[in-house]
Amino acid sequence: MGAYVAVPLFRFNTEPTGPHPVGSFEVWVPAETFSAVFSYLVLNRGNLSVLVHPLTREPRADHDQRKAWIGDPWPLDLSMLPTRTDNVPSQYASLKLGYNTIAPIMSPDERRNVGAHVSKVLGREELAARPTW
Repeated sequence: MGAYVAVPLFRFNTEPTGPHPVGSFEVWVPAETFSAVFSYLVLNRGNLSVLVHPLTREPRADHDQRKAWIGDPWPLDLSMLPTRTDNVPSQYASLKLGYNTIAPIMSPDERRNVGAHVSKVLGREELAARPTW
């Protein structure tokens, strides 16, 4: 599978905490390795339910409209979450990942160039999907 970054918050919540109705364990995953960690959780969660959500200044929406469950969902008590907060959630600034990345952000032109390259390469792949338009 390769290497990825996932930072456990080193705390097992053995009782309901925040909006979560049962015990839990938290892990922060930066955008740079999210897909690898998500795939790992899908394949290795066993009988556990996993709630995946972003950390933004809108915690209620993060736990409601922006969530994904791997496994059976649990009802969350959203009433205890603020709609909006002024603070950006902790993202381990010292790691220089996620919101604190030092990597340059791709411009729209750079994204278009990457997309064009991917289309060109996949155009030569026999099993690649083809546009229908």
